Amino acid sequence: MISYIKGAVLSKEERSLIIVIDDRIGYRVHVTNHILEAAHFNQEIALYVHTYVREEALDLYGFTTPEELRFFEQLISISGVGPKSAMGVLSIAGLSDIKKAIIHGDPKLLQKVSSIGKKIAERIIIELKEKINVSEKEAGGISITDNIQLLEALQALGYKEAEIRRTIQLITPEAKDISDRIKEALRLLSVNR
Repeated sequence: MISYIKGAVLSKEERSLIIVIDDRIGYRVHVTNHILEAAHFNQEIALYVHTYVREEALDLYGFTTPEELRFFEQLISISGVGPKSAMGVLSIAGLSDIKKAIIHGDPKLLQKVSSIGKKIAERIIIELKEKINVSEKEAGGISITDNIQLLEALQALGYKEAEIRRTIQLITPEAKDISDRIKEALRLLSVNR
């Protein structure tokens, strides 16, 4: 079973990367949107891997941290959630935001994944609420709904999801109102361009 891969990015596909090890062998690894956006040709990348085996295929799913890998494995242990749906969940927001939505019992974020309806989102919340660990800092603060609104507003202005997510992490806690958060995000985005 493959558990870790370190190599160079040979190519990017719609939802996966081809990673070459020692210029000899390449593996297709399914990754989240965040990893896909950050990856560049010939760049070295290291991923923690879940090997998913079924009758007709052997698929690799890659994550930047062991925490993301563990969360993915918790998701696919839930009836009705396959690896593609789990990757969809990890692609819609950062891990702390997803955990926050689960802790607060908010299924809206999970329902943004096309293959996850209300019943599956509620099942995820029920099954994972007691299993996941979040710091007090992650559990409190700005609501996940506000972060989603901020993300959508900035995407409508033409910013890429990866740069928006990095910027959201830099917004000061004092900016609690959504309009203040948008203003601060725009200021930070203009400085980093």
